[in-house]
Amino acid sequence: MRSPMHQQIDTLPALVRQIAKPFDVSARGTFDFELCTSIKRVYLTGCGDSHHASVGAELAFHQLAGVPTQALTALTFSRYTAGFLANTGPKTNLVIAVSVSGVVSRTIEALSLAQKAGAVGIALTGTAGSPLAQATNKVFLTTVPPLPDEMRGMVVPGVRSYLASQVALYSAAIRIGEVRGHLTTMRADQLRAELLGLADVMEKTIQVCEPLCQDLVQRWSDAREFVYVGGGPLYGAAMFSAAKLLEATGDPAMAQDTEEWTHLQYFTAHPPTPTIILDAAGFDRDRMAEMARAAQSIGRDVVGVLPQGEGEISAYVNTVLPVQGAVRECFAPLVYSIPGELLAAERAARLGSAYFRDFSGGRTVEWSKEGASRIRDSHIQTDVLR
Repeated sequence: MRSPMHQQIDTLPALVRQIAKPFDVSARGTFDFELCTSIKRVYLTGCGDSHHASVGAELAFHQLAGVPTQALTALTFSRYTAGFLANTGPKTNLVIAVSVSGVVSRTIEALSLAQKAGAVGIALTGTAGSPLAQATNKVFLTTVPPLPDEMRGMVVPGVRSYLASQVALYSAAIRIGEVRGHLTTMRADQLRAELLGLADVMEKTIQVCEPLCQDLVQRWSDAREFVYVGGGPLYGAAMFSAAKLLEATGDPAMAQDTEEWTHLQYFTAHPPTPTIILDAAGFDRDRMAEMARAAQSIGRDVVGVLPQGEGEISAYVNTVLPVQGAVRECFAPLVYSIPGELLAAERAARLGSAYFRDFSGGRTVEWSKEGASRIRDSHIQTDVLR
């Protein structure tokens, strides 16, 4: 029987087919002409997977919306950015706060303080009526269809919610670009069709990569830690991949920017560390090839999540997890996150790990309904800090 995490990964291609058009309709209703033509800068903010999705969408907003965009964690935005937004006029700063559940304290805080600082705030959430949705009158509703009855109630590292946030952010970028005239209507529709078509690429990638991930997990039975490396949008996917492994197994896992790896990880005292690099043959391709060569030279077990047939970076990796089809770099996190999800699911199944460490060992304490991390009931700052 396939594990709960495997079962949810299996649903992802169908989920793209289910949500691509409804999310586009929702984006059209949320991002009106006045808003799209007024904005001069976009901020994407959230926590955890929502932040990872935002980092992955930054390039799409640059290229498709044609607006300078920055992805920041909710804490960094609310406490260290909101008070210093450029005074470029009304409705010129747009803040999209991402939380599928709509109950994360820091994201609610970021959205509230953004509006107090004069920005237009949009809640991107799958939960109508949630505290995040109530914090603004502009809600980009992105409700995810329910799982089949037999899969409901499973507590699984979030893969469906992450994918939904990605599709929603790409839909917003396309919509803004079309309204602003940065994209023609024909080009915008081509991009929407392309986004929908990635479901087929995802389906084939799961089929091809799953047995390879099984072999890798067996090879890494004694691994002590894992490092994921990516640049630009795929740095977001690297962070997400590391997060899924940590949530699924408790293994120490971290993400590193392509360039930063060469400044830091090169000096590791434990060379055999599995190092998974993600690259869509994009803007950082030449640097990733240098990084992979350096990692291989010091004994790292290098695995590449790469386009099928890629020849430059793959020369310096031990195993390729090939993405089965052409994916433009700004959409790459949607597909290139799948091998990381599979690795997490396979290792958890092999080790018999309880997802999220079964929320035990001090992860739930009396002074917090949601556990020691206090994600949902942390104090919310109400004044903009300057």
